[in-house]
Amino acid sequence: MNRNHKHQLRIIVILLFLITSLPLAGIAQQKLPPKLKTSLNAYSFNGSLMKGEMNLDDLLEYCAANQFDAVDITAYYFPGYPEVPSDEYLYHIKQKAFLLGLEISGTGVRNDFTDPDPARRKASVELVKKWIIASEKMGIPVIRVFSGVADTKDIPREKVVDYLVKDLKECAEFGKAHGVIVGIQNHHDFIKTADETIEIIQRVNSDWFGLILDIGSFRTDPYSEIEKTIPYAVSWQLKENLYFAGVEQKTDLNKLMKIIQQSGYRGYIPLETLGAGDPKVKVAGFLKEIREAMKSVY
Repeated sequence: MNRNHKHQLRIIVILLFLITSLPLAGIAQQKLPPKLKTSLNAYSFNGSLMKGEMNLDDLLEYCAANQFDAVDITAYYFPGYPEVPSDEYLYHIKQKAFLLGLEISGTGVRNDFTDPDPARRKASVELVKKWIIASEKMGIPVIRVFSGVADTKDIPREKVVDYLVKDLKECAEFGKAHGVIVGIQNHHDFIKTADETIEIIQRVNSDWFGLILDIGSFRTDPYSEIEKTIPYAVSWQLKENLYFAGVEQKTDLNKLMKIIQQSGYRGYIPLETLGAGDPKVKVAGFLKEIREAMKSVY
């Protein structure tokens, strides 16, 4: 190789280095602007669903009539829970949602991974796995789980965290194998604070595990805790009220939307209404407030 060729090769190497050192470009490589989709958590109609006054078909029709993008159908509203219903029923709900223009943004189960009894924890793991398979069949991207509410006052917290993390890792690996993300909800149970939430998520350490960010379950400074945990959020529960220093107050939706906007979060923001009153009226009113805040901020 002559001197001129060596010089050309050196220039090519330098150019390649400079190109690979530049900031990533292109749609897939740029930080995308936030994009939010409205969804309804079925728990808003818990009373009606549990009493048989409403079924899942009714719920889907309500969501479509109110122009939701999606619905989050908690598993215990499916007939036969904790068992998974027939494929025929799962596919009926999947088809009906599709024909109504709705996505099914998530589902969730009742579990307790803080239970000191290994047999009961194993049963919770198996429950999650059964509903992961059901979620896969229905095209549901996220399944919601809890930490637990077992009495652990006589057990060192570190020990409870160890077996909690172990079970969550198993669920996340199973979710990965079936294309379903496992999301833990901060529910003011064993997990109460942003730091406790982040510790669990970081220890599970899986791309198929994240946070269902429940804004109503932080009890000290909710907005700062929301800000702190957003990077781990895979879905939400937006509630009408939250707690500041333990005192319940109305959610400042404009403030919340600004926090979400600044985070760059993209995805579903399921709402959940609680308390007395006609849920059809409460949900419609809260959805209107959320849309107004989104319009104001975005």
